[in-house]
Amino acid sequence: MTYTADTELIPRPRHLSRLPVEGLFPLDRDTLIEARPGTEGVARWMRSTIGAATGLPLAPGDDDDNRIVLAIDRELPPEGYRLVVDGGAIRLDGGTAAGVFWGAETVRQLLGPEAFRRAPVVERDEWYLPTVVVEDEPRFAWRGMLLDVARHFLPKDGVLRYLDLLAAHKLNVLHLHLTDDQGWRLEIRRYPKLTEAGAWRERTKLGHRASPLWDDRPHGGFYTQDDIREIVAYAAERHITVVPEIDIPGHSQAAIAAYPELGNTDVVDTASLKVWDTWGVNPNVLAPTDNTLRFYEHVLEEVLGLFPSSFVHIGGDECPKDQWKASPTAQARIAELGLDGEDALQSWFIRHFDRWLADRGRRLIGWDEILEGGLAEGAAVSSWRGYAGGIAAARAGHDVVMCPEQQVYLDHRQHADPDEPVPIGFVRTLEDVYGFEPVPPELTDEQAAHILGTQANVWTEVMDSRQRLDYQVFPRLAAFAEVAWARLPRPADRDHQDFGRRMTAHYARLDALGVDYRPPGGPHPWQRRPGVLGRPIDGAPPIV
Repeated sequence: MTYTADTELIPRPRHLSRLPVEGLFPLDRDTLIEARPGTEGVARWMRSTIGAATGLPLAPGDDDDNRIVLAIDRELPPEGYRLVVDGGAIRLDGGTAAGVFWGAETVRQLLGPEAFRRAPVVERDEWYLPTVVVEDEPRFAWRGMLLDVARHFLPKDGVLRYLDLLAAHKLNVLHLHLTDDQGWRLEIRRYPKLTEAGAWRERTKLGHRASPLWDDRPHGGFYTQDDIREIVAYAAERHITVVPEIDIPGHSQAAIAAYPELGNTDVVDTASLKVWDTWGVNPNVLAPTDNTLRFYEHVLEEVLGLFPSSFVHIGGDECPKDQWKASPTAQARIAELGLDGEDALQSWFIRHFDRWLADRGRRLIGWDEILEGGLAEGAAVSSWRGYAGGIAAARAGHDVVMCPEQQVYLDHRQHADPDEPVPIGFVRTLEDVYGFEPVPPELTDEQAAHILGTQANVWTEVMDSRQRLDYQVFPRLAAFAEVAWARLPRPADRDHQDFGRRMTAHYARLDALGVDYRPPGGPHPWQRRPGVLGRPIDGAPPIV
Protein backbone atom coordinates (compact mmCIF):
# COMPACT_ATOMS: atom_id res chain seq x y z
CA MET A 1 0.00 0.00 0.00
CA THR A 2 1.31 3.45 -0.90
CA TYR A 3 0.37 6.44 1.21
CA THR A 4 0.81 10.11 0.49
CA ALA A 5 0.71 13.06 2.87
CA ASP A 6 -3.09 13.23 2.77
CA THR A 7 -3.69 9.52 3.32
CA GLU A 8 -1.73 8.82 6.52
CA LEU A 9 -4.58 6.89 8.12
CA ILE A 10 -4.70 5.35 11.61
CA PRO A 11 -5.81 2.62 11.98
CA ARG A 12 -4.28 1.41 8.72
CA PRO A 13 -7.03 0.28 6.32
CA ARG A 14 -7.07 -3.12 4.64
CA HIS A 15 -6.93 -1.58 1.18
CA LEU A 16 -6.30 1.96 -0.05
CA SER A 17 -5.58 2.93 -3.63
CA ARG A 18 -5.13 6.32 -5.26
CA LEU A 19 -7.11 6.79 -8.45
CA PRO A 20 -5.59 8.21 -11.64
CA VAL A 21 -8.12 11.04 -11.64
CA GLU A 22 -6.50 14.47 -11.91
CA GLY A 23 -6.59 16.70 -8.84
CA LEU A 24 -8.59 16.50 -5.62
CA PHE A 25 -12.32 16.32 -4.97
CA PRO A 26 -13.65 19.56 -3.45
CA LEU A 27 -16.29 19.90 -0.76
CA ASP A 28 -17.96 23.28 -0.59
CA ARG A 29 -21.06 25.03 0.72
CA ASP A 30 -23.16 23.34 -1.95
CA THR A 31 -22.03 19.80 -1.06
CA LEU A 32 -24.99 17.71 0.05
CA ILE A 33 -25.33 14.53 2.10
CA GLU A 34 -27.73 11.93 0.77
CA ALA A 35 -28.49 9.63 3.70
CA ARG A 36 -30.18 6.48 2.50
CA PRO A 37 -32.26 4.39 4.94
CA GLY A 38 -30.35 3.40 8.07
CA THR A 39 -27.62 6.04 7.74
CA GLU A 40 -29.45 9.08 9.06
CA GLY A 41 -27.51 9.06 12.34
CA VAL A 42 -24.17 9.08 10.50
CA ALA A 43 -25.31 12.07 8.42
CA ARG A 44 -26.31 13.86 11.62
CA TRP A 45 -22.85 13.17 13.11
CA MET A 46 -21.11 14.40 9.94
CA ARG A 47 -23.02 17.68 10.04
CA SER A 48 -22.41 18.25 13.75
CA THR A 49 -18.72 17.24 13.71
CA ILE A 50 -17.18 17.60 10.24
CA GLY A 51 -19.63 20.40 9.45
CA ALA A 52 -18.69 22.29 12.60
CA ALA A 53 -14.96 22.00 11.86
CA THR A 54 -15.21 23.01 8.21
CA GLY A 55 -18.08 25.48 8.36
CA LEU A 56 -19.83 23.56 5.58
CA PRO A 57 -23.60 23.02 5.99
CA LEU A 58 -23.57 19.53 4.38
CA ALA A 59 -27.30 19.91 3.86
CA PRO A 60 -29.51 16.94 2.99
CA GLY A 61 -30.15 16.35 -0.71
CA ASP A 62 -29.84 13.96 -3.62
CA ASP A 63 -30.06 16.03 -6.80
CA ASP A 64 -26.45 16.84 -7.61
CA ASP A 65 -23.10 15.08 -8.18
CA ASN A 66 -21.69 17.40 -5.53
CA ARG A 67 -22.84 15.14 -2.74
CA ILE A 68 -21.82 12.39 -0.34
CA VAL A 69 -24.02 9.29 -0.64
CA LEU A 70 -24.31 7.18 2.52
CA ALA A 71 -25.81 3.71 2.07
CA ILE A 72 -26.06 0.25 3.61
CA ASP A 73 -24.66 -2.63 1.53
CA ARG A 74 -25.47 -5.90 3.26
CA GLU A 75 -22.82 -7.73 1.23
CA LEU A 76 -20.11 -5.88 3.17
CA PRO A 77 -18.98 -7.10 6.62
CA PRO A 78 -21.08 -5.66 9.48
CA GLU A 79 -18.52 -3.01 10.46
CA GLY A 80 -16.83 -2.90 7.06
CA TYR A 81 -17.07 -0.01 4.63
CA ARG A 82 -16.14 1.05 1.11
CA LEU A 83 -15.30 4.68 0.35
CA VAL A 84 -14.99 5.80 -3.29
CA VAL A 85 -13.86 9.33 -4.18
CA ASP A 86 -13.51 9.32 -7.98
CA GLY A 87 -14.66 12.72 -9.20
CA GLY A 88 -18.38 11.96 -9.16
CA ALA A 89 -20.60 11.75 -6.12
CA ILE A 90 -18.67 10.41 -3.13
CA ARG A 91 -19.95 6.95 -2.21
CA LEU A 92 -19.66 5.61 1.33
CA ASP A 93 -21.21 2.17 1.82
CA GLY A 94 -21.16 0.10 5.01
CA GLY A 95 -22.37 -3.33 5.97
CA THR A 96 -24.33 -1.63 8.75
CA ALA A 97 -24.67 1.91 10.02
CA ALA A 98 -21.58 1.20 12.14
CA GLY A 99 -19.56 0.48 9.01
CA VAL A 100 -20.78 3.72 7.42
CA PHE A 101 -19.77 5.57 10.58
CA TRP A 102 -16.22 4.17 10.56
CA GLY A 103 -16.00 5.22 6.93
CA ALA A 104 -17.12 8.72 7.92
CA GLU A 105 -14.27 8.82 10.45
CA THR A 106 -11.93 7.96 7.57
CA VAL A 107 -13.38 10.87 5.56
CA ARG A 108 -12.59 13.12 8.52
CA GLN A 109 -8.95 11.97 8.55
CA LEU A 110 -8.63 12.47 4.80
CA LEU A 111 -9.79 16.09 5.15
CA GLY A 112 -6.77 16.89 7.31
CA PRO A 113 -6.15 17.73 10.98
CA GLU A 114 -8.23 20.92 10.87
CA ALA A 115 -11.30 18.70 10.41
CA PHE A 116 -10.77 17.58 14.04
CA ARG A 117 -11.42 21.02 15.49
CA ARG A 118 -14.77 22.23 16.84
CA ALA A 119 -14.97 25.32 14.64
CA PRO A 120 -13.16 26.58 11.54
CA VAL A 121 -9.81 28.21 12.21
CA VAL A 122 -9.49 29.64 8.70
CA GLU A 123 -12.22 30.76 6.32
CA ARG A 124 -12.12 28.35 3.39
CA ASP A 125 -14.52 28.08 0.50
CA GLU A 126 -13.44 24.54 -0.31
CA TRP A 127 -12.08 21.49 1.47
CA TYR A 128 -10.47 18.67 -0.47
CA LEU A 129 -10.51 14.89 -0.43
CA PRO A 130 -7.94 12.84 -2.33
CA THR A 131 -9.34 10.61 -5.08
CA VAL A 132 -9.14 7.20 -3.44
CA VAL A 133 -10.84 3.90 -2.91
CA VAL A 134 -10.70 2.64 0.69
CA GLU A 135 -12.03 -0.81 1.57
CA ASP A 136 -11.77 -1.73 5.19
CA GLU A 137 -13.12 -3.85 8.03
CA PRO A 138 -12.04 -4.55 11.62
CA ARG A 139 -10.23 -7.67 12.75
CA PHE A 140 -12.03 -7.85 16.11
CA ALA A 141 -15.60 -7.17 17.17
CA TRP A 142 -14.46 -6.00 20.66
CA ARG A 143 -12.04 -3.07 20.40
CA GLY A 144 -12.14 -1.47 23.78
CA MET A 145 -10.71 0.74 26.46
CA LEU A 146 -11.35 0.42 30.18
CA LEU A 147 -11.70 3.75 31.94
CA ASP A 148 -11.39 3.60 35.72
CA VAL A 149 -13.60 6.39 37.10
CA ALA A 150 -13.67 4.88 40.60
CA ARG A 151 -10.12 5.74 41.74
CA HIS A 152 -10.29 9.24 40.29
CA PHE A 153 -13.69 10.46 39.20
CA LEU A 154 -13.97 11.82 35.65
CA PRO A 155 -16.95 14.17 35.29
CA LYS A 156 -19.54 13.40 32.64
CA ASP A 157 -18.15 15.82 30.06
CA GLY A 158 -14.79 14.06 30.31
CA VAL A 159 -16.43 10.72 29.58
CA LEU A 160 -18.23 12.18 26.55
CA ARG A 161 -14.90 13.57 25.33
CA TYR A 162 -13.30 10.15 25.63
CA LEU A 163 -16.13 8.61 23.64
CA ASP A 164 -15.23 11.02 20.84
CA LEU A 165 -11.56 10.04 21.14
CA LEU A 166 -12.42 6.33 21.00
CA ALA A 167 -14.61 6.87 17.95
CA ALA A 168 -11.85 8.82 16.20
CA HIS A 169 -9.68 5.69 16.57
CA LYS A 170 -12.42 3.25 15.51
CA LEU A 171 -12.67 1.71 19.00
CA ASN A 172 -16.16 0.49 19.85
CA VAL A 173 -16.27 -0.51 23.55
CA LEU A 174 -15.97 1.71 26.62
CA HIS A 175 -15.62 -0.46 29.72
CA LEU A 176 -16.58 1.80 32.65
CA HIS A 177 -15.09 0.71 35.97
CA LEU A 178 -17.76 2.25 38.19
CA THR A 179 -17.13 0.84 41.67
CA ASP A 180 -14.11 0.10 43.82
CA ASP A 181 -12.74 0.52 47.32
CA GLN A 182 -12.01 4.19 46.61
CA GLY A 183 -15.44 5.22 45.34
CA TRP A 184 -18.89 4.23 44.06
CA ARG A 185 -19.74 6.28 40.97
CA LEU A 186 -23.26 5.23 39.90
CA GLU A 187 -26.55 6.46 41.35
CA ILE A 188 -28.62 3.51 42.62
CA ARG A 189 -31.98 4.90 43.68
CA ARG A 190 -32.87 1.98 45.92
CA TYR A 191 -29.64 2.45 47.89
CA PRO A 192 -28.91 6.21 48.05
CA LYS A 193 -26.06 5.86 50.57
CA LEU A 194 -23.93 4.26 47.85
CA THR A 195 -23.41 7.74 46.45
CA GLU A 196 -24.25 9.86 49.51
CA ALA A 197 -21.43 8.16 51.46
CA GLY A 198 -19.68 5.78 49.05
CA ALA A 199 -18.86 8.35 46.35
CA TRP A 200 -16.61 10.47 48.58
CA ARG A 201 -13.30 9.96 50.35
CA GLU A 202 -11.68 12.27 52.85
CA ARG A 203 -8.23 12.36 51.25
CA THR A 204 -6.18 10.63 48.55
CA LYS A 205 -2.74 9.04 48.40
CA LEU A 206 -0.45 10.93 46.01
CA GLY A 207 1.55 8.57 43.85
CA HIS A 208 2.21 4.92 44.60
CA ARG A 209 0.83 3.55 47.86
CA ALA A 210 4.35 3.59 49.37
CA SER A 211 4.53 7.35 48.86
CA PRO A 212 4.45 9.48 52.04
CA LEU A 213 2.44 12.18 50.26
CA TRP A 214 -1.28 12.88 50.59
CA ASP A 215 -3.77 15.17 48.91
CA ASP A 216 -5.89 16.28 51.85
CA ARG A 217 -8.77 17.54 49.72
CA PRO A 218 -11.91 15.39 49.76
CA HIS A 219 -12.38 13.66 46.40
CA GLY A 220 -15.42 12.17 44.74
CA GLY A 221 -18.39 12.44 42.47
CA PHE A 222 -20.89 10.19 40.73
CA TYR A 223 -23.07 9.91 37.65
CA THR A 224 -26.80 10.35 38.03
CA GLN A 225 -28.95 7.90 36.15
CA ASP A 226 -29.75 10.63 33.63
CA ASP A 227 -26.00 11.21 33.20
CA ILE A 228 -25.60 7.53 32.35
CA ARG A 229 -28.51 7.63 29.91
CA GLU A 230 -26.83 10.57 28.19
CA ILE A 231 -23.46 8.78 28.08
CA VAL A 232 -25.01 5.61 26.67
CA ALA A 233 -26.98 7.52 24.03
CA TYR A 234 -23.94 9.59 23.06
CA ALA A 235 -21.91 6.39 22.73
CA ALA A 236 -24.61 4.68 20.66
CA GLU A 237 -24.62 7.59 18.19
CA ARG A 238 -20.91 6.77 17.71
CA HIS A 239 -21.52 3.00 17.56
CA ILE A 240 -19.76 2.43 20.88
CA THR A 241 -21.07 0.01 23.50
CA VAL A 242 -20.70 1.02 27.15
CA VAL A 243 -20.01 -2.02 29.35
CA PRO A 244 -20.58 -1.33 33.07
CA GLU A 245 -18.48 -2.92 35.79
CA ILE A 246 -19.83 -3.47 39.31
CA ASP A 247 -17.13 -5.18 41.38
CA ILE A 248 -18.11 -8.39 43.24
CA PRO A 249 -16.98 -9.72 45.76
CA GLY A 250 -13.67 -7.83 46.23
CA HIS A 251 -12.84 -4.15 45.66
CA SER A 252 -15.94 -3.34 47.71
CA GLN A 253 -14.94 -1.12 50.64
CA ALA A 254 -16.86 1.90 49.31
CA ALA A 255 -20.07 -0.16 49.24
CA ILE A 256 -19.37 -1.59 52.70
CA ALA A 257 -18.65 1.90 54.07
CA ALA A 258 -22.11 2.94 52.85
CA TYR A 259 -23.91 -0.24 53.98
CA PRO A 260 -21.81 -1.98 56.70
CA GLU A 261 -24.02 -5.08 56.71
CA LEU A 262 -22.52 -6.05 53.34
CA GLY A 263 -19.18 -6.80 54.99
CA ASN A 264 -17.99 -9.62 57.19
CA THR A 265 -19.40 -8.16 60.39
CA ASP A 266 -18.49 -11.19 62.50
CA VAL A 267 -14.75 -10.54 62.04
CA VAL A 268 -14.53 -6.80 61.21
CA ASP A 269 -16.07 -3.67 62.69
CA THR A 270 -17.50 -2.67 59.32
CA ALA A 271 -19.38 0.28 60.82
CA SER A 272 -16.02 2.02 61.29
CA LEU A 273 -14.92 1.62 57.67
CA LYS A 274 -14.67 4.62 55.39
CA VAL A 275 -14.15 4.91 51.67
CA TRP A 276 -10.54 3.84 51.17
CA ASP A 277 -8.01 6.61 50.57
CA THR A 278 -5.04 4.62 49.30
CA TRP A 279 -4.22 1.97 46.69
CA GLY A 280 -3.58 -1.75 46.57
CA VAL A 281 -5.53 -4.93 47.31
CA ASN A 282 -8.05 -4.33 50.07
CA PRO A 283 -8.91 -7.07 52.61
CA ASN A 284 -12.52 -5.89 53.09
CA VAL A 285 -14.66 -8.07 50.85
CA LEU A 286 -18.36 -8.84 50.66
CA ALA A 287 -19.94 -11.31 53.06
CA PRO A 288 -21.34 -14.45 51.37
CA THR A 289 -24.85 -13.92 52.72
CA ASP A 290 -28.30 -13.94 51.17
CA ASN A 291 -28.60 -10.26 52.12
CA THR A 292 -25.52 -9.47 50.00
CA LEU A 293 -26.89 -11.41 47.04
CA ARG A 294 -30.25 -9.61 47.20
CA PHE A 295 -28.53 -6.23 47.57
CA TYR A 296 -26.45 -6.70 44.43
CA GLU A 297 -29.38 -8.16 42.52
CA HIS A 298 -31.24 -4.94 43.25
CA VAL A 299 -28.21 -2.90 42.18
CA LEU A 300 -27.92 -4.87 38.94
CA GLU A 301 -31.63 -4.46 38.21
CA GLU A 302 -31.02 -0.72 37.98
CA VAL A 303 -27.77 -1.25 36.05
CA LEU A 304 -29.58 -3.34 33.42
CA GLY A 305 -32.17 -0.60 33.06
CA LEU A 306 -29.42 1.90 32.21
CA PHE A 307 -26.98 -0.10 30.09
CA PRO A 308 -28.26 -2.08 27.08
CA SER A 309 -24.89 -3.85 26.66
CA SER A 310 -25.24 -7.61 26.32
CA PHE A 311 -22.23 -7.95 28.68
CA VAL A 312 -22.09 -6.85 32.32
CA HIS A 313 -18.69 -6.94 34.03
CA ILE A 314 -18.71 -8.08 37.66
CA GLY A 315 -15.01 -7.78 38.45
CA GLY A 316 -14.18 -10.93 40.40
CA ASP A 317 -10.49 -10.08 40.78
CA GLU A 318 -8.15 -9.58 43.72
CA CYS A 319 -10.48 -10.98 46.37
CA PRO A 320 -8.44 -11.85 49.49
CA LYS A 321 -9.91 -14.79 51.41
CA ASP A 322 -8.58 -13.97 54.90
CA GLN A 323 -11.87 -12.61 56.24
CA TRP A 324 -13.80 -15.59 54.87
CA LYS A 325 -11.32 -17.97 56.50
CA ALA A 326 -11.88 -16.26 59.85
CA SER A 327 -15.63 -15.75 59.49
CA PRO A 328 -17.98 -18.34 61.08
CA THR A 329 -20.70 -17.09 58.70
CA ALA A 330 -18.55 -17.69 55.64
CA GLN A 331 -17.41 -21.09 56.88
CA ALA A 332 -21.00 -22.08 57.58
CA ARG A 333 -21.93 -21.08 54.02
CA ILE A 334 -19.06 -23.19 52.64
CA ALA A 335 -20.27 -26.19 54.66
CA GLU A 336 -23.92 -25.61 53.72
CA LEU A 337 -23.10 -25.55 50.01
CA GLY A 338 -20.58 -28.39 50.22
CA LEU A 339 -17.87 -26.20 48.68
CA ASP A 340 -14.17 -26.99 48.52
CA GLY A 341 -12.85 -23.96 50.38
CA GLU A 342 -12.78 -20.21 49.89
CA ASP A 343 -11.83 -20.24 46.18
CA ALA A 344 -14.99 -22.21 45.53
CA LEU A 345 -16.94 -19.68 47.61
CA GLN A 346 -15.77 -16.93 45.25
CA SER A 347 -16.82 -19.11 42.32
CA TRP A 348 -20.23 -19.52 43.97
CA PHE A 349 -20.61 -15.73 43.97
CA ILE A 350 -19.74 -15.57 40.28
CA ARG A 351 -21.97 -18.48 39.29
CA HIS A 352 -24.91 -16.93 41.13
CA PHE A 353 -24.70 -13.72 39.15
CA ASP A 354 -23.93 -15.54 35.93
CA ARG A 355 -27.25 -17.39 36.25
CA TRP A 356 -29.02 -14.22 37.36
CA LEU A 357 -27.77 -12.26 34.34
CA ALA A 358 -28.42 -15.12 31.91
CA ASP A 359 -32.04 -15.33 33.11
CA ARG A 360 -32.38 -11.70 32.01
CA GLY A 361 -30.76 -12.14 28.62
CA ARG A 362 -27.35 -10.75 29.55
CA ARG A 363 -23.86 -12.24 29.76
CA LEU A 364 -21.37 -12.06 32.61
CA ILE A 365 -17.76 -11.11 31.98
CA GLY A 366 -15.10 -10.93 34.70
CA TRP A 367 -11.37 -10.77 35.30
CA ASP A 368 -9.45 -14.01 34.86
CA GLU A 369 -9.60 -14.84 38.59
CA ILE A 370 -13.14 -16.06 37.92
CA LEU A 371 -11.48 -19.15 36.43
CA GLU A 372 -10.43 -20.17 39.95
CA GLY A 373 -12.83 -22.61 41.54
CA GLY A 374 -14.53 -23.34 38.20
CA LEU A 375 -15.89 -20.92 35.62
CA ALA A 376 -19.60 -20.49 35.17
CA GLU A 377 -20.92 -21.72 31.84
CA GLY A 378 -21.52 -18.82 29.48
CA ALA A 379 -19.22 -16.43 31.33
CA ALA A 380 -16.53 -14.58 29.39
CA VAL A 381 -13.08 -13.68 30.67
CA SER A 382 -11.03 -10.48 30.62
CA SER A 383 -7.50 -11.87 30.62
CA TRP A 384 -5.36 -9.35 32.51
CA ARG A 385 -2.67 -11.38 34.31
CA GLY A 386 -0.87 -12.12 31.07
CA TYR A 387 -2.08 -14.51 28.39
CA ALA A 388 -2.50 -17.63 30.54
CA GLY A 389 -6.04 -16.97 31.73
CA GLY A 390 -7.24 -16.19 28.23
CA ILE A 391 -5.59 -19.30 26.82
CA ALA A 392 -7.18 -21.52 29.50
CA ALA A 393 -10.58 -19.92 29.00
CA ALA A 394 -10.48 -20.21 25.19
CA ARG A 395 -9.41 -23.85 25.41
CA ALA A 396 -12.37 -24.48 27.72
CA GLY A 397 -14.74 -22.91 25.20
CA HIS A 398 -15.21 -19.52 26.90
CA ASP A 399 -15.07 -16.18 25.11
CA VAL A 400 -12.13 -13.93 25.95
CA VAL A 401 -11.14 -10.28 25.81
CA MET A 402 -7.34 -10.05 25.84
CA CYS A 403 -5.99 -7.20 27.99
CA PRO A 404 -2.71 -8.43 29.55
CA GLU A 405 -1.14 -5.91 31.89
CA GLN A 406 2.32 -6.60 30.53
CA GLN A 407 1.26 -5.20 27.14
CA VAL A 408 -1.78 -2.90 27.33
CA TYR A 409 -2.07 -1.36 30.80
CA LEU A 410 -1.74 2.29 29.88
CA ASP A 411 -1.22 3.42 33.47
CA HIS A 412 2.24 1.82 33.17
CA ARG A 413 5.16 4.09 32.38
CA GLN A 414 5.95 4.97 28.76
CA HIS A 415 9.72 5.31 29.18
CA ALA A 416 12.48 4.53 31.67
CA ASP A 417 13.52 8.20 31.81
CA PRO A 418 13.45 9.66 35.35
CA ASP A 419 11.30 12.57 34.12
CA GLU A 420 8.31 10.27 33.50
CA PRO A 421 5.48 11.48 35.78
CA VAL A 422 4.61 9.04 38.61
CA PRO A 423 6.23 6.05 36.84
CA ILE A 424 4.25 2.88 37.53
CA GLY A 425 4.90 -0.71 36.50
CA PHE A 426 6.48 -1.96 33.32
CA VAL A 427 8.01 0.27 30.64
CA ARG A 428 5.69 0.04 27.65
CA THR A 429 6.55 2.39 24.83
CA LEU A 430 4.47 3.30 21.81
CA GLU A 431 6.49 0.74 19.85
CA ASP A 432 5.85 -1.93 22.51
CA VAL A 433 2.09 -1.43 22.27
CA TYR A 434 2.26 -1.58 18.48
CA GLY A 435 3.97 -4.96 18.87
CA PHE A 436 1.13 -6.45 20.94
CA GLU A 437 -0.59 -9.53 19.47
CA PRO A 438 -4.00 -10.34 21.02
CA VAL A 439 -4.26 -13.94 19.76
CA PRO A 440 -1.75 -16.32 21.38
CA PRO A 441 -0.08 -18.48 18.72
CA GLU A 442 -0.59 -21.67 20.74
CA LEU A 443 -4.36 -21.58 20.22
CA THR A 444 -5.96 -23.64 17.46
CA ASP A 445 -8.19 -21.85 14.96
CA GLU A 446 -11.26 -23.14 16.81
CA GLN A 447 -9.93 -21.88 20.14
CA ALA A 448 -8.80 -18.56 18.65
CA ALA A 449 -12.37 -17.94 17.49
CA HIS A 450 -13.21 -17.40 21.18
CA ILE A 451 -11.01 -14.27 21.28
CA LEU A 452 -13.74 -11.63 21.04
CA GLY A 453 -11.13 -8.93 20.80
CA THR A 454 -8.87 -6.82 22.91
CA GLN A 455 -8.91 -3.90 25.31
CA ALA A 456 -6.46 -1.35 26.71
CA ASN A 457 -6.96 -0.73 30.42
CA VAL A 458 -6.55 2.67 32.06
CA TRP A 459 -6.41 2.48 35.87
CA THR A 460 -6.41 5.95 37.38
CA GLU A 461 -4.75 5.66 40.80
CA VAL A 462 -2.05 8.11 39.69
CA MET A 463 -4.16 10.01 37.11
CA ASP A 464 -5.79 12.78 39.09
CA SER A 465 -6.64 15.13 36.20
CA ARG A 466 -7.68 15.10 32.57
CA GLN A 467 -4.17 16.18 31.60
CA ARG A 468 -2.60 13.21 33.41
CA LEU A 469 -5.16 10.87 31.86
CA ASP A 470 -4.39 12.11 28.34
CA TYR A 471 -0.65 11.81 28.95
CA GLN A 472 -0.88 8.14 29.91
CA VAL A 473 -3.39 7.15 27.23
CA PHE A 474 -1.91 8.93 24.21
CA PRO A 475 -0.24 8.33 21.85
CA ARG A 476 -0.26 4.64 22.86
CA LEU A 477 -4.00 4.28 22.31
CA ALA A 478 -3.41 5.04 18.62
CA ALA A 479 -1.02 2.07 18.37
CA PHE A 480 -3.46 -0.11 20.27
CA ALA A 481 -6.32 0.95 17.99
CA GLU A 482 -4.40 -0.23 14.94
CA VAL A 483 -3.65 -3.57 16.62
CA ALA A 484 -7.34 -3.99 17.46
CA TRP A 485 -8.61 -2.96 14.00
CA ALA A 486 -6.13 -4.03 11.35
CA ARG A 487 -5.03 -7.51 10.33
CA LEU A 488 -1.37 -6.88 10.98
CA PRO A 489 1.50 -9.33 10.44
CA ARG A 490 2.85 -11.16 13.46
CA PRO A 491 4.77 -8.76 15.75
CA ALA A 492 8.22 -9.63 14.39
CA ASP A 493 7.12 -8.64 10.87
CA ARG A 494 5.29 -5.39 11.63
CA ASP A 495 6.39 -2.22 9.87
CA HIS A 496 7.17 0.09 12.78
CA GLN A 497 8.73 2.63 10.44
CA ASP A 498 5.52 2.94 8.44
CA PHE A 499 3.47 3.27 11.63
CA GLY A 500 5.85 5.93 12.96
CA ARG A 501 5.53 7.90 9.73
CA ARG A 502 1.74 7.83 9.92
CA MET A 503 1.89 8.82 13.59
CA THR A 504 3.72 11.98 12.59
CA ALA A 505 0.58 13.03 10.75
CA HIS A 506 -1.64 11.74 13.55
CA TYR A 507 -0.04 13.98 16.18
CA ALA A 508 -1.49 16.95 14.31
CA ARG A 509 -4.97 15.42 14.68
CA LEU A 510 -4.39 14.91 18.42
CA ASP A 511 -3.25 18.53 18.67
CA ALA A 512 -6.46 19.66 16.97
CA LEU A 513 -8.48 17.53 19.39
CA GLY A 514 -6.71 19.14 22.37
CA VAL A 515 -5.14 15.90 23.60
CA ASP A 516 -2.31 16.36 26.13
CA TYR A 517 -0.34 13.39 24.81
CA ARG A 518 3.23 12.43 25.67
CA PRO A 519 5.50 14.00 23.03
CA PRO A 520 7.87 11.59 21.24
CA GLY A 521 10.87 13.31 22.85
CA GLY A 522 9.58 13.04 26.41
CA PRO A 523 7.29 15.01 28.71
CA HIS A 524 6.92 18.76 28.55
CA PRO A 525 8.07 20.48 31.76
CA TRP A 526 4.44 20.95 32.88
CA GLN A 527 3.70 17.25 32.38
CA ARG A 528 6.32 16.12 34.91
CA ARG A 529 5.44 15.39 38.54
CA PRO A 530 8.74 15.73 40.43
CA GLY A 531 8.67 14.29 43.93
CA VAL A 532 5.54 12.18 43.44
CA LEU A 533 6.79 8.61 43.74
CA GLY A 534 5.88 5.72 41.50
CA ARG A 535 7.02 2.11 41.41
CA PRO A 536 9.32 0.39 40.64
CA ILE A 537 12.02 2.66 42.04
CA ASP A 538 15.75 1.93 41.59
CA GLY A 539 15.19 -1.61 40.35
CA ALA A 540 12.31 -2.52 42.67
CA PRO A 541 9.87 -5.10 41.27
CA PRO A 542 6.82 -3.94 39.30
CA ILE A 543 3.69 -2.86 41.14
CA VAL A 544 1.52 -5.76 42.33
